[in-house]
Amino acid sequence: MDLLRMMDGLSHGLADLSMFPYFDMAHYIVSMMALREQPGALDVSRASPLACWFSSMLYCFGGAVLSGIMLAEPAVAPLSNSPTILLASIVWYLIFYCPMDVVYSCAALLPLRLLLSGMKEVTRTWKVLGGVTLAQNKYKDSLLVMIAIGWARGAGGGLISNFEQLVRGVWRPETNELLNMSYPTKITLIGAVLFALQQTHYLPLHKHHLMLIYTIFIVVNKTRMMLTGSSASPFASIESVLYKTLFSGHSPYAALTGDFKTPCSGNSSTGGKTSRLTTKESSENRDRGCSLKAKDESENTETADDKKSN
Repeated sequence: MDLLRMMDGLSHGLADLSMFPYFDMAHYIVSMMALREQPGALDVSRASPLACWFSSMLYCFGGAVLSGIMLAEPAVAPLSNSPTILLASIVWYLIFYCPMDVVYSCAALLPLRLLLSGMKEVTRTWKVLGGVTLAQNKYKDSLLVMIAIGWARGAGGGLISNFEQLVRGVWRPETNELLNMSYPTKITLIGAVLFALQQTHYLPLHKHHLMLIYTIFIVVNKTRMMLTGSSASPFASIESVLYKTLFSGHSPYAALTGDFKTPCSGNSSTGGKTSRLTTKESSENRDRGCSLKAKDESENTETADDKKSN
């Protein structure tokens, strides 16, 4: 009973916790350290401080920018909060231009970086919940919109990473978060779903209790990943099972009989019967067929050229 009362008091205290300035500052420090550690970021900071500053602001306020665009609000609205912009700009200067890299070197120490990363994860809860609440105020009980805005608010920096890279003169479309989602993007999406379900009363849980459970989970898991040096998602096994079950797209009949369509094989049926070969034999025949086809095309080309020359 005392434990439940203590947990309830802790959840209320966490819900009433102010993010500015300490938790926001931790978010800015960790975000700009991540930017600084990107390949070529230091060169950009020396060649164009303005581009470096703009990239840093996208790292820090990307969620607010993206969610504002999705809600048809001005994308520059986050810049109207002068105290947060000033704090983020001070952190940016100290991370990139402090003499002898004193600030970056200190923040990169493992104990301090663990503390700062944990504080940054706490801000993720507030960002996701803020996005879900904002969407609910505008679209009532539209569950999909609430999830989308909460996701964008909490993981917008990653979702617009391709635009941020363009600011630094880098174009890497293969790093699109929708093609290969990172752990922060995944855990933010899960949080957006949970908070949206709670706000629409599909999840029978008090808001402050859910905030405490979600915050503890992401902080503990982030700490574990940093201590072990692992970037693997804790949901990897579940994702693998769901993918193989729902999205693999393989035909059970083809998997059992070996009837796979392969390029360069031509008409593989003889007398109306489809050939059933082992995987190794099919691969060898396919390679041999491709080689013969390429050889025939080369010979035909040479013959045509000889005729033209004659």
